[in-house]
Amino acid sequence: MSFKEVIRSNKGFTLIELLIVIAVIGVLAAVVLVAIDPIEQINRGRDAGRKSTAGQLSKAVQAYYTSRQAVWPTANATWVTTLVTAGELKSAPAAVTGGTACTTNAQNGWCYTTDAVEAAVWARLASKSEIAKCVAGTNPYFMWDSTRGTTCLVCNAAEPTLNFICNPTQ
Repeated sequence: MSFKEVIRSNKGFTLIELLIVIAVIGVLAAVVLVAIDPIEQINRGRDAGRKSTAGQLSKAVQAYYTSRQAVWPTANATWVTTLVTAGELKSAPAAVTGGTACTTNAQNGWCYTTDAVEAAVWARLASKSEIAKCVAGTNPYFMWDSTRGTTCLVCNAAEPTLNFICNPTQ
């Protein structure tokens, strides 16, 4: 084997071959990024946090009711602060971020209402997977109601009220 043949055999990749490989990797990366949908993953994580926090708030509301001889916290814009002051919560949960926060007696985007007999706590969900569970024109809310003492998904165009009793089969 001559010196020229050795140099030719160790030549490496051509520019065209490298560009083709880079283009293929770029297409694969784009396909993976679309399949993963990072915004949806963030919204799912936020929804999981909202469900967890709404569950904790509902337990604190129920504890307040039990320790105050069947009196619910007042339904106003400081209801979470009332639970913290009463010792039912160690600290107020962080504000709802991303998506749309609810507004009924809302404190940091967490909603609550009572008619002195029953009470409800809820938060609006934002992920496509939760929105898909509702019919067009309605929004998903994760809600706890004291009538059944359970949480559920409520789909409605407007925010839930005490008229929306959780149905565990939803």
